Amino acid sequence: MNIRYRVELSEAERDELTTLLSGGKHAVRKLKRAQILLAATAGAGDEEIARSVGVGGSTVYRTKRRFVLGNLEAALSEEPRPGAQRKLSGKEEALLVATACSKPPAGRARWTLELLAGRSGALDAGAAGRPDGQADRACRAVARDGAPSPGGERSEAVAP
Repeated sequence: MNIRYRVELSEAERDELTTLLSGGKHAVRKLKRAQILLAATAGAGDEEIARSVGVGGSTVYRTKRRFVLGNLEAALSEEPRPGAQRKLSGKEEALLVATACSKPPAGRARWTLELLAGRSGALDAGAAGRPDGQADRACRAVARDGAPSPGGERSEAVAP
């Protein structure tokens, strides 16, 4: 971080950031980036900005760099994050949630992950090319992320 980026906002950009901070629902990361840019324009140092906004020094550096090398939108927006590919498509996940919210099979008090993995038509159709156990992991991921139940609570699809 030897390079120092100097942030100079136009009046329109400053107004846009002030409006962003003054109301409405926005992601916290976006609001913090807006605070960083406004503080940098006011002449505050990186350490002072990091302390007052509650972020790390590298966040201040990256936000300033993205503004100087790009534009205001680039500085405020999220960069793509690395991660694994989704195990289920949106359609498959919706079918899984619908199945988990339906009545469990006869003789069962609730759905288990194994029952969901074996019972869901979308998983059966889509699991043909998947390695063994991947359908079960996909069900577990959906249950972990909080598939809603008809009563508005978290799903009762739990591991046995």
